[in-house]
Amino acid sequence: MSKSILNFIQTAIKKGDKLLAILLDPDKTSLKDIPAISKRIEKLKANFVFVGGSSIQKGITEIFVKSLKNNTELPVILFPGDYSQITNYADGILFLSLLSGRNPEYLIEQQIKAVPFLKNTSLEIIPTGYILIDGGTNSSVLKISNTKPITQTNIKLAVNTAVAGEYKGKQLIYLEAGSGAKNPVNSKLIAKVKQQISIPLIVGGGIKTKQQIQAVFSSGADIVVVGNAFENKTL
Repeated sequence: MSKSILNFIQTAIKKGDKLLAILLDPDKTSLKDIPAISKRIEKLKANFVFVGGSSIQKGITEIFVKSLKNNTELPVILFPGDYSQITNYADGILFLSLLSGRNPEYLIEQQIKAVPFLKNTSLEIIPTGYILIDGGTNSSVLKISNTKPITQTNIKLAVNTAVAGEYKGKQLIYLEAGSGAKNPVNSKLIAKVKQQISIPLIVGGGIKTKQQIQAVFSSGADIVVVGNAFENKTL
């Protein structure tokens, strides 16, 4: 990609385009399946591949990304569960701060631990405000981060958290209902957040069908992330 990832996203939004990211978890995806998976991703006309998970064995991410880059020309963006999942073989990284929680480990400590790795990479670093929304399941993110999600009905808190993220200099806001969520982020919450921020909005978690993808886009999301539905081949 000749332009930066963030510039590509911003330009697409100005043109009114909607973007799709496929999330792959190296712990759930066999290396031998990557060529076939890459073809499926391109068939869906996805724009990005996100790579990450809550608990990936050390070293697996780098091997996985290397193989992925040999099979696709799409930008590969790290969506790390912790600093050990950073590899220079990707194109960029969502530099996440868990804004919905109050656990300092995921607000700043993990970010500090990542600095020695990031200073020596060519990765495009994209500051991202990560906001967990209750998807009706006790997701792995909740267990590991030891934080509570924002309820789907507490729209004011979700909006204010997103706006605070923008004020803090985040370049993206990511509303996450959690892997395998029973309930995706609801349309009203997405719309209200989008109305109050001026930076791109990512939405993921529990989105299982093309109809749901379109509904999330129509609510205001600029980027939709699909993981489990792609893994389970229901999309």
